[in-house]
Amino acid sequence: MSAGKLWGVGIGPGDPELVTVKAARVIGEADVVAFHSARHGKSISRGVAAPYMREGQIEEHLVYPVTTETVDHPGGYQGAMDEFYEAAAERLAVHLAAGRTVALLAAGDPLFYSSYMHMHKRLADRFDAEVIPGVTSVSAASAALGKPLVEGEEILTILPGTLPQAELTRRLKETDAAAILKLGRTFPPVLQSLEDSGRLGEAPLRRAREHHTSTRRIRCGGRPGRSSVLLDRHRSEPVEQPSTCDRVSRRGGRGRTRAGRHRLDHTRSGA
Repeated sequence: MSAGKLWGVGIGPGDPELVTVKAARVIGEADVVAFHSARHGKSISRGVAAPYMREGQIEEHLVYPVTTETVDHPGGYQGAMDEFYEAAAERLAVHLAAGRTVALLAAGDPLFYSSYMHMHKRLADRFDAEVIPGVTSVSAASAALGKPLVEGEEILTILPGTLPQAELTRRLKETDAAAILKLGRTFPPVLQSLEDSGRLGEAPLRRAREHHTSTRRIRCGGRPGRSSVLLDRHRSEPVEQPSTCDRVSRRGGRGRTRAGRHRLDHTRSGA
């Protein structure tokens, strides 16, 4: 019996219509569909992929043992996560060894701050593995505002909000455009870094008060040549995962236009 194939399937920023044709096909053809979630059990990835799944598929629900809380593990947070990834990889290896095709869902892109890469490192040397790229939240943020991230020879810097505040401030000062990921609990120090770097005025935003069962609405505003967006799906996940909140800040360049107000709707919880 030949071994099965592992697919790392990027499913984009949360809109089922932004799933690529290839990703949709692989999801529908797979023997096993695997996805992650926090302990609350709700998975955004599973919800996004649902329109492309079929009856009879095996589902592997990989539940993170911790997200951002304190852990009681001899190896600390990293030790708990390493143990989880090892166990999760072996669960998928059983299916692959039995000749089943496994589609492991990844929010955004599988190799961009994603849990998929931890499975890939543990399985790609034993089984055939292929990655299907997906639309990242950074691209989705830019598209939602209808403004370019960078133009010409401008430099775009992707920054994790978990960086030390002084380091984040320094990098914000040095770049033309920045996308800050991994927010949530880091949001207050990130705002301080934006202020200390002189960039806060480039990314004005206000949170709308409307709350719904499945969505939280965010209003974003801007000045000529400036843009910002906050994508807030309010989900819990390990800190090394891409945050559900991404802020994009861009210095003014050619072709400046006045940025109006925009409203984005995103699922509140899941993974």
